[in-house]
Amino acid sequence: MIRKIIFITIGLFVSSWAHAFSSFEVSDIRLEGLQRISIGTVFNYLPVRIGDVMDEERSVVSIQDLFKTGFFEDVHLARDENVLVVTVVERPAISEINFSGNKDIDSDQLIEGLKQIGLSKGRTFDLSLLDKVEQELQRQYFARGKYGVKIDSKVVELERNRVDVEIEVSEGSVASIAKINIVGNSAFSNEVLLGRIQLGGPGALNPFSSRDQYSKQKLSADLETIKSYYLDRGYVNFNVESTQVTITPDRENVYITINVFEGDKFTIKETVLSGDLVVAETELLDLLLISAGDEFSRSKIARSSDRISERLGLEGYAFSNINPIPDINNETKEVSMTFFIDPGKRIYVRRVNIDGNTQTKDEVIRREFRQFEGGWIGTDKISRTRDRLMRLGYFENVNIETPLVPGVDDQVDVNVSVTERSSGSLQAGMGYSETQGVMFTASISHDNFFGSGKRVSAEINTSQTNTIYSFSHTNPYFTRDGISRTFSGFYRKTDTGARNTADYNADTYGAGMNFGFPLSELYRFRAGLNLEHTEIHSTDSTPQPYLDFLADNTNKFELYKLSIGWTYDSRDRAIFPKRGLLNTIDYEVTYPDSGLNYYKVTTRLHSYIPISSSWTLFLGGQVGYGDAYKDTTALPFFENYYAGGVRTVRGYDSNTLGPKEGTDPLGGTFKVVTNAELYFPVPFNPEATTFRLGLFYDLGYVYGDVKDFDASELRAATGLSATWLSPIGPMVFSWAKALRTQEEDRTKTFQFSLGGSF
Repeated sequence: MIRKIIFITIGLFVSSWAHAFSSFEVSDIRLEGLQRISIGTVFNYLPVRIGDVMDEERSVVSIQDLFKTGFFEDVHLARDENVLVVTVVERPAISEINFSGNKDIDSDQLIEGLKQIGLSKGRTFDLSLLDKVEQELQRQYFARGKYGVKIDSKVVELERNRVDVEIEVSEGSVASIAKINIVGNSAFSNEVLLGRIQLGGPGALNPFSSRDQYSKQKLSADLETIKSYYLDRGYVNFNVESTQVTITPDRENVYITINVFEGDKFTIKETVLSGDLVVAETELLDLLLISAGDEFSRSKIARSSDRISERLGLEGYAFSNINPIPDINNETKEVSMTFFIDPGKRIYVRRVNIDGNTQTKDEVIRREFRQFEGGWIGTDKISRTRDRLMRLGYFENVNIETPLVPGVDDQVDVNVSVTERSSGSLQAGMGYSETQGVMFTASISHDNFFGSGKRVSAEINTSQTNTIYSFSHTNPYFTRDGISRTFSGFYRKTDTGARNTADYNADTYGAGMNFGFPLSELYRFRAGLNLEHTEIHSTDSTPQPYLDFLADNTNKFELYKLSIGWTYDSRDRAIFPKRGLLNTIDYEVTYPDSGLNYYKVTTRLHSYIPISSSWTLFLGGQVGYGDAYKDTTALPFFENYYAGGVRTVRGYDSNTLGPKEGTDPLGGTFKVVTNAELYFPVPFNPEATTFRLGLFYDLGYVYGDVKDFDASELRAATGLSATWLSPIGPMVFSWAKALRTQEEDRTKTFQFSLGGSF
């Protein structure tokens, strides 16, 4: 309306002005009053050129066209002989838009909203826009339930024809929901439906809940939730007919009424596949989650379509379209479902591109690929490739994209982008472990030596328990088909009196070679031979069972250990997995002509179950058993199993669970440990990749022999855990409450370990 009045006024002014001078031929045009607007811009909009005849009609059009640009507050035309003089007064430019008082909505978000109505920094200021500004800001706050918001805007004039727009916001409080009423429902009660949505009335059980704070976006989501609830339970014709939101005069309380139409409940009459199946029909039918006689369920139909699409993706049809078409019979209350399958074209991989690997060689990444150039794309191969790369431990993140090749509709490129993590260290320092005490170390270790993918480590480690000198080298691709080879050598001097176990001293040195054989994508077999020389020395406090063993078997042993193992690994990554399973079985036996004859079998299971995108449930356990054979009297005590501590059963002193001689833990030949832990995101930093929190429950014990197993002896603990991948090594913390304790147990609330595996 204001703009219309302006143009009418301009028209009357121009008309009266145009009558004031007679027509003339323009010999030149002179512009006056320009500050920021360029001369070229004015000439671009001015419909007059040198040589044109200036008359009444052309003068009206000229002024109107210049005003329409929005650049000018005033435009005046004059004649100086045959020169047309155009005098303008520019509108000011917006220097800054400043907000104050806004807490619920970030200033950048508000500025982005104002851009949509033409108000932004650097643009020409139009006073008439201020009304739109206030309306836009009110709209944004109303959508968040803040109906009492007040907007006060003012314009501050600056030099050089500029202005600042100052907007003060008084947000007020979010309108509270006094009551939500659902009308028209009979199949499900209000309590059932309201219990499934985000919004709700005030509750006394949780005074800090925000359920009663009205939000238009949340209400829209809740209406869809209610609709989905009905459509997943057979109500094909369900509809939300209307919604009334009533606000009290004081703008503090909201009453919501939702009117629904339920309709009748429908069942599935039949399911039919149509279109170009490309995969055997029986196989696709097995993927459907609904069948004849089931109640209609939109979510099961959607998941069925996804399952078919995923199956076609394994055959290279990466862009298939599965369209479920219902045929509704309102008389019989049945639905015939037809899944129309359009596989599209089979998609082939043109090129694999790798980016982000500044240290790791391309060949190290490419040998983990299960998707190859020239072949058709397989969604399972892409997923498997990403998991294999993440399990290397070299990368913080691996991102794989498959864009279409420009100009071609049946080819894609596979673009792999990696973010490398530090996979090696050269350090001299100090660590701490409850089993070894304070450790002084000097070591060089690298899991990705010079980007080759080979693991190399050399270590000197001195602690209250151990003095260790060791070296190892692992080539994960000793052969091109993935057979790995590890050779190692070590010297270890042990004083067990410092690690919460019965006292003895041991000197051990040895060397070994081990090989790993891939059986499939997920299974691996290991075999190796290790040669060890062990010499045991008793002390004044060595317990009698240990002395008896040494008396029966001597104290010097040349051991030839044969080890074999089996691994199943489907984890999505090596560090902080979120899904997958790790299962290992290890068998170690000494050669019959060794100084001692014994064997040990240990199995471990780690299962990671995603609860959501950021919550993971871990279920794990380990069982170990060992015994002697031939003329060796018992499993050597230095090969005993132990439990208790930050890495087994938290809340108990390390290695203290099991048989004892007085107060000295002896260890045992049979070990049982189970763990359950819920990992959750770090508060205030949910995207953290080097820190993890968990709520755990541990259960376990060590027995002198398998026949001594008694479930009532199992100790338990619960508490909070934290793991930090610090620059000096992984740090593991736990705060635990010991459960099912006995009088002789040594409990510990806080435990931590620095360095080592985790």
